[in-house]
Amino acid sequence: MKPVIHIVDDDESYRTATARLLSAYGLKVEVYKSGDEFLERVQSCEPGCILLDLHMPGRSGLQTQRQLCEQAHLFPIVFLTGEGDIKTSVEAMKAGAQDFLEKPSSAAVLMETLERVLLRYERQRTEHERLDEQRALVASLSHREAEVFGLLIRGRLNKQIAYALGISERTVKVHRHQVMEKLGVRSVAEVVSIAAGIGLDRKTRSVSE
Repeated sequence: MKPVIHIVDDDESYRTATARLLSAYGLKVEVYKSGDEFLERVQSCEPGCILLDLHMPGRSGLQTQRQLCEQAHLFPIVFLTGEGDIKTSVEAMKAGAQDFLEKPSSAAVLMETLERVLLRYERQRTEHERLDEQRALVASLSHREAEVFGLLIRGRLNKQIAYALGISERTVKVHRHQVMEKLGVRSVAEVVSIAAGIGLDRKTRSVSE
């Protein structure tokens, strides 16, 4: 899916001019006259980057950014302002803004910034999708497979797993094979890597021993 550039700015002339410029470069653009309007529509917004004016009547750019963070939206944000200052820039960047541009910026600077931000965003989105897929695979394990999985990622050997679960080593091997089949891996190291990637450390899948 092609990312969308969401322009959030109360200056109609700037919104229109920037939208035309980005469209001329082949980018898909949506415009919003305020942070409130964007937040009202954000649930149905297509993925992409936000060009967010810092100083707007009503909800400011920083307030809009905070609300997006609270709602766990992953849109990368590039702040636009004609009144930027170091303190505000630092605050915005600490809160997760990808960049900070004074307006008007040249077409070259704007496009270079968007290209860099969108590339980083696509990488992050791909990684999030990969982790979501792995979480779904782990969630698909049966109860017994999940128990074996939990002990595997804690470094237990087949014999130890069999003792802990009160089953035979042969049964452990069967479940271990099924776990690896479902996760699409060929080694225990890969199983451990998946667990670490989705935040399951060696304590989260504890099983009574």
